[in-house]
Amino acid sequence: MLQGKTVLLGVSGSIAAYKIANLARLLKKQHCQVHVLMTKNAANFITPTTFETLTGTKCLMDTFDRNFEFSVEHVALAKMADLVMLAPASANVIGKIANGIADDMLTTTIMACPCKKLVAPAMNTNMYNNPIVQENIKKLRGYGYEFVEPVVGMLANGDTGNGKMADEETLLSYILRELAFEKDMAGKRVLVTAGPTRESLDPVRFLTNHSTGKMGYALAKMAMYRGARVTLVTGPVEIQKPDFVETVEITTAKELFEAVAERAPDQDIIIKAAAVADYRPVSVSEEKVKKSDDFLSIQLERTEDTLGYLGKNKRPGQFLCGFSMETENMVENSRKKLEKKNLDMIVANNVKVEGAGFGTDTNVVTILTAEGETVLPKMSKDAVAEIILDEILKRL
Repeated sequence: MLQGKTVLLGVSGSIAAYKIANLARLLKKQHCQVHVLMTKNAANFITPTTFETLTGTKCLMDTFDRNFEFSVEHVALAKMADLVMLAPASANVIGKIANGIADDMLTTTIMACPCKKLVAPAMNTNMYNNPIVQENIKKLRGYGYEFVEPVVGMLANGDTGNGKMADEETLLSYILRELAFEKDMAGKRVLVTAGPTRESLDPVRFLTNHSTGKMGYALAKMAMYRGARVTLVTGPVEIQKPDFVETVEITTAKELFEAVAERAPDQDIIIKAAAVADYRPVSVSEEKVKKSDDFLSIQLERTEDTLGYLGKNKRPGQFLCGFSMETENMVENSRKKLEKKNLDMIVANNVKVEGAGFGTDTNVVTILTAEGETVLPKMSKDAVAEIILDEILKRL
């Protein structure tokens, strides 16, 4: 996602510096060009050689290094950078930059960079909450610097409090949000549903399906990367909630219906990727719970048809996309749902096809609209999500 992008990582003196080696590795996996700038104090926690091995570029510390290809290193790097991330950011470096002090390679380069700058503080909780440090942070925010808030946790000295730097995956998500895609969905409000629902039979057992939520989460994440304001209504899943997305957790089909119906009028795009449990028990007495054989005769009723409701109440200009999981006659059955439920698009797959359906990191789908259909080969769910959003934008 970061092919052709250049990120400068500024590493200052903090024990959290070791985490940035993994961040550099994650960025390289995204095909990003990475340059690392270190303070001399940072070298007490991690060596420049580590970063040079991971990035394939020289790690810079000395402003007046004569053995380097650029004539004026800090200016040349500043021109190359698409984004700067200062992590870990010590109180010392934050204070220097906030007050215009540029006395080493890291601070001079950051001040010469016209691009977006992200700062991830890491320090003792008392130092972080010091009014002087907070005033410097406030000053940098006023200059357009964005901060990745530290988290509460055990610090290097054994204290517990805020001041612990966010983890590498969170830092990466900030970078991806800025650089991964053009913001062609900026200003769009998108609601995505994901995961399964559960209908309780008793305090132990429930009706559900095998949905893992991966496809819906991929759609929410990709829409966020493209600048949309995203709301994710999610059933019980084991996936980390995406950053920068409003997450609404539900369990039952009724809760899903209510959460979506409440928010639907304000949305520009609604994508229903949740796999709902189609039935729930009408009632289960304690006597029947104790007799497992009686479960075979429990009366069931249909759960709410959220997608049908959305189709009937679709406002002008709103785009509605559904999903169809089929085991046979995939295109025919999906096209019937497209028309019956008044959808603008439906994404269909056959759960019997290898690499498609629940639990996999890939999918094999056919995108159907009133105008025709697009058949996609097996690809990652992130890639499928990107194409689905492309197809939606073509029709808005």
